[in-house]
Amino acid sequence: MEVDFSAIQVIGFDADDTLWVNETYFRDTEEAFAALLEDYETKNKIDQELFRKEIKNLEIYGYGVKGFVLSMVESALEISNNQVSQVTISEILNLGKKMLEQPVELLQGVPEVLRKLKHKYRLIVLTKGDLLDQERKLERSGLSEYFHHVEVLSDKKEENYIHLLNHLQIDVKEFLMIGNSLKSDVLPLLGIGAQAVHVPFHTTWKHEEVSMKENGYNYLKISRLQDILAYLK
Repeated sequence: MEVDFSAIQVIGFDADDTLWVNETYFRDTEEAFAALLEDYETKNKIDQELFRKEIKNLEIYGYGVKGFVLSMVESALEISNNQVSQVTISEILNLGKKMLEQPVELLQGVPEVLRKLKHKYRLIVLTKGDLLDQERKLERSGLSEYFHHVEVLSDKKEENYIHLLNHLQIDVKEFLMIGNSLKSDVLPLLGIGAQAVHVPFHTTWKHEEVSMKENGYNYLKISRLQDILAYLK
């Protein structure tokens, strides 16, 4: 599709599954969690109960690994009718620690894209999750030098973006967001009059999926981050 990015001065990047791998580790941990509780329920039921618990807890714990671990612990207690062993609870906590200790795996082309864009545009990171974990991943990634600002948001709704852009004194017409989630990185920006680019990741959390009815906008979709260089001269 034809796009006009000539007015863009500031580019926001999502972090998880846009700059580096993230959702894959959640899926792997869900598999391990289901295996720990296989004596109590089927895998399908365990997956459903964990997802239900995660969504219920979002307002309390927010996004990120720590909230995910607490939801696993609560789910284990409920699924087992409080019969799950202390050893299993300890193993669940270790699953969470393993996630937090994962090395940062950059997605293809990320350093190249940031290196080419940083001289013309003001680059910022806009992500959700746990503040400490996201700061740690950014430091491990080696990408800090490319960004003027890093913001870890409690959520990515229109009001969150409006507040942040106002705070950073960024004109919405001069802002472009790039991310893997239609629900969090694309549709809210289009809703406030900014521009956005969708770079899908091969795995998407169910909570981030959108229906055809919700997705009523036209926007640029690229298959890999490097493709954005053809549109940003």
